[in-house]
Amino acid sequence: MSSKIYVGNLPYSVTNDSLESNFAEFGTVTSAKIMMDRDSGRSKGFGFVEMASADASQAAIQALNGMSVDGRSIVVNLAKPREEGSRSGGGREFRASNRSDVGYGNGGFGGGRY
Repeated sequence: MSSKIYVGNLPYSVTNDSLESNFAEFGTVTSAKIMMDRDSGRSKGFGFVEMASADASQAAIQALNGMSVDGRSIVVNLAKPREEGSRSGGGREFRASNRSDVGYGNGGFGGGRY
């Protein structure tokens, strides 16, 4: 069982240290990271916690999921593994068009095909 935990719907006031201290009461925390917006430097409202054991992870999930933090009901569950090769934009290659007869030099006005 994975020991990496997703923590969502966090208030923006939560820091890495406060996240770690809340999970530490259930076992050894190996890392606690709030995800930050690259442009603004603000919290994105979610983070990840890694626990030393699966038992500690499960205990933390059971105790903290749905708990109210600064008026927000947080979501705590096992983190899903990242999909290989996923990226923004749906992972599709950019093309102006999928049609072979559209584009430069392929016909149309000034395309050279009459």
